[in-house]
Amino acid sequence: MAVPKRKTSPMKRGFRRSADAIKAPTYIEDKDSGELRRPHHVDLKSGMYRGRQVLKPKVVEE
Repeated sequence: MAVPKRKTSPMKRGFRRSADAIKAPTYIEDKDSGELRRPHHVDLKSGMYRGRQVLKPKVVEE
């Protein structure tokens, strides 16, 4: 049977339990396209990030 060699310190225990407080990801409405996107991420539909074009816009073929 596996037995820990040392007692887990309260700090290490707290580090492990801190993941319990992680919330669901937040989304914001983009000012230009109106699409939902993550904060500090590139808008995949328009390819814009902080007012600059960083990716080619996604072309929807219908």
